[in-house]
Amino acid sequence: MMSSKDSGVPKGAIAAMVAATVCGLLLGLQTPRAEPAQSPDHAVTVAQATRVCFENTTQVTGVLVPRKEILVRPDREGLQISQVLVQPGDSVRSGQVLLRLALPEGQPGGSIEVTAPVAGFITFSSAVVGATVSPRAMPLFQIVERGELELLAEAPVDVLQKLATNQSAKIEVIGIGALSGRVRLISSAVNPTTQLGQVHLTVSNDSRLRMGAFGRAIIDLGQRCGPGVPLAAVLYGTSGAVVQVVRDSRVETRRVSVGVISAGQAEIREGVSAGEMVIARAGAFVRDGDRVQAVQGGEAASGK
Repeated sequence: MMSSKDSGVPKGAIAAMVAATVCGLLLGLQTPRAEPAQSPDHAVTVAQATRVCFENTTQVTGVLVPRKEILVRPDREGLQISQVLVQPGDSVRSGQVLLRLALPEGQPGGSIEVTAPVAGFITFSSAVVGATVSPRAMPLFQIVERGELELLAEAPVDVLQKLATNQSAKIEVIGIGALSGRVRLISSAVNPTTQLGQVHLTVSNDSRLRMGAFGRAIIDLGQRCGPGVPLAAVLYGTSGAVVQVVRDSRVETRRVSVGVISAGQAEIREGVSAGEMVIARAGAFVRDGDRVQAVQGGEAASGK
């Protein structure tokens, strides 16, 4: 091995070179890096939460049934039907003869007539010529009084709580279209298995209506006014609905309770007040606490 003396380089020079190299490395490590330029605030389009009046409605579905049905039975026992004058589907007037009964042989007098107690249309008949009648047997006829049908619907408990008698409704019947109606009766009990209660709604008379037809009622619950925001400003996640509010140039994510949705606007029952600014199209671009530059929707449009 060659010693420092044999190489011709003094020991002191080697030590100086090593020291200089170490010093240079340390200086390089201590040199501060240039800080990146601070990014400008992210521009977001905002909209003001305004007071909006929403048409508050709810829907129920059901079938058409008679509003009131009259059962026709004979007054006497043991008579025989001699003539039937009407059939199911026929319209009858009050006092119209429905059938004639023959008296037993040997009894004086002619036949006995059974008449319609009310005007309406016949939905059922058990009358057969030659059959013996009884007040305790099946009714001879069933008549829908005045031909009035109604929508018998079922609704969950939370919907029943919103309903009241005489509320107006638009009733849509398959094959006919929309007819006017009103809430007539609300059941005071619910089915313990389905947790549904019955709602009876009157339907305006129309000769095209048929028993058993399916119908849907849109019931008017009245106007409800409160803060409204664009529907696009509402985000839905696992924790529910949220809205991103811009306050002092920073984003605040708030949980909200959404009510009625209509014409691209969402009613905010809780969480946002009228006058506050919300991000008009919420998304994953900004998060809670981010600093942003708010741009009104009109300003963004004029800048294009």
